[in-house]
Amino acid sequence: MTITTLSSRELNHDVTRAKKATKDGPVFITDRGRPAHVLLSFEDYRKLTQQRRNIADAIAMPGVEDIEFEPPRVQIEPRPVDFK
Repeated sequence: MTITTLSSRELNHDVTRAKKATKDGPVFITDRGRPAHVLLSFEDYRKLTQQRRNIADAIAMPGVEDIEFEPPRVQIEPRPVDFK
């Protein structure tokens, strides 16, 4: 994987170069010398976003019912409040 770095000005002058560079890896776009944005191919973006699961998807996974999980019960007692 190759990381390409372009300034905002370079990106504005040659968008095609930036798009082609995403085939080899991410393109860092700098603003005043500091990284400000990352340009990815759609394929790389999908790989990154598909790795995350929300809690509902994790609970619905096959085989979850075989996992033993007994969290301890928590007792929360109310405390008196002084509104003076």
